[in-house]
Amino acid sequence: MLVAGIVRPTKTYFVYIMTNRSKTLYVGITNSLIRRVREHKLGIGSGFTAKYRLDRLVYFERFEDVHRAIGREKTIKGWLRIRKIALIVSVNPAWRDLSAEWYERHQFQPENGDTNRRVTNSPLSP
Repeated sequence: MLVAGIVRPTKTYFVYIMTNRSKTLYVGITNSLIRRVREHKLGIGSGFTAKYRLDRLVYFERFEDVHRAIGREKTIKGWLRIRKIALIVSVNPAWRDLSAEWYERHQFQPENGDTNRRVTNSPLSP
């Protein structure tokens, strides 16, 4: 975005839907989808998602205007459950966790940030 000769980075906002094995739904908004989903998976940041263990991202939309994102979140929250399910199924019929690969540890990546620890389960380990 260019304002008075100054280039400002475009901000991004996300409206998203989390679920669990029982298909309980939670609609939220964030400016950092990766961070927010991680918080949900860890059970922090929302009492509702912690209580119901909502740990699967099944739907999201991206916005550059925060007001449009807030409006969309309110719209989806106002829908009946069946309409929310139809929205999810329209883009994710298998209800796959769209964030499943975001947090996987590569086999050669040290655990817990310890770079000095030897990886013993690597196929390259002696």
